[in-house]
Amino acid sequence: MRGARWLVDSLRGKQPFNKALGQHFLVHDDVLERTVSWGEVTKDDHVLEIGPGPGVLTEVLLETGCRVTAIELDGGACEHLRSVFAPELESETLVLLEGDALKSRWPNDITRIVANIPYQISSPLIDELTRHHRNPHTKPLDCIVMLVQEEFAERVVMEYESDVGSLGMVVALDFDAEMGERVGPHAFSPMPKVHSRLLRLIPHGEEWPCDRRLLVMMVHAAFAQRRKKLKATLRSAPKRISRIPGWHAGRWKRAYASLQNDPRLNRRPETFELDDWAELGVDFESGEEEA
Repeated sequence: MRGARWLVDSLRGKQPFNKALGQHFLVHDDVLERTVSWGEVTKDDHVLEIGPGPGVLTEVLLETGCRVTAIELDGGACEHLRSVFAPELESETLVLLEGDALKSRWPNDITRIVANIPYQISSPLIDELTRHHRNPHTKPLDCIVMLVQEEFAERVVMEYESDVGSLGMVVALDFDAEMGERVGPHAFSPMPKVHSRLLRLIPHGEEWPCDRRLLVMMVHAAFAQRRKKLKATLRSAPKRISRIPGWHAGRWKRAYASLQNDPRLNRRPETFELDDWAELGVDFESGEEEA
């Protein structure tokens, strides 16, 4: 293996790093190895890597014998990867897609996602990987490991009461989330101003008793004004409610009216556990019949 420092210096010799793309690259080989190990990658996996940059994580992934599909937005980094990993690209153990990971089509048969992602795409990337995982035409994911900003990881895992919010609740509908190793700025080149954290998401396969999309809209609506009680935040139908089959503003209003005296609506969203949201969603779905 050439190692992380060699790969990073090689890319730096070809072009300056682009801060607008969030290019902070790991240069500690031991952290990279622990990242792949935590993702439990084997030779039977097809791994999606997002934002490979100089290929420091790509190289460690390929050492496991797995197949890797890497999506990179930076054209200069893509040229570097084509040069450095020419044999792997030729044998198709590595497939390089040049483009935006939030817009590119991901392979249907990926089994894991392992990535050191640009931090500015963290939230929309969670939405994309959830859509991919739930797509009936794709293979369900086994595991996702990403290096993210520490504050973001805490919000996903809801480590503290102050971290409880729509991000963590929506993620919990599909995944068990846990934080791993804390990585300091010194492990990167150039050094970021924040600490980073490994985040692992494992699908739990739980089915909810009401439409999951309804739960997502309820959670987002409630936490958008988290200081208010649910009776205020859920009174008006979400703007995109018609995207859920069978739902429209009129149905929402009738469902709300049937529950307007329910004591749960006097609570604030951070007091709800996931099962509480599910029970409220069931009552919303059946509430119209009682109105």
